[in-house]
Amino acid sequence: MVSGGLNELLKRLQQNGLGDPGQSWVGHGPNQPVTPDSLEKAAGADTLDALARETGMPRDELLRRLSAELPHDVDRLTPQGRIPTADEASV
Repeated sequence: MVSGGLNELLKRLQQNGLGDPGQSWVGHGPNQPVTPDSLEKAAGADTLDALARETGMPRDELLRRLSAELPHDVDRLTPQGRIPTADEASV
């Protein structure tokens, strides 16, 4: 599900004006930052509420941590500068 999840994430970022930062996380080169406020708009209230319940974190802490860690996590999952195929992700 890595490739599907990354595709959905990048789609939401693109739809909310964060396409350039999202693509920088996948591609080679420096990762552009994203603010908690921008990430909140891109993720949507329902998604954030569900994540906050699942993690037990307050929403503002969740957003702060996601904005700090998400660029690095996506970068790590895309070492070849692209979203891995389903077969590559399952390895």
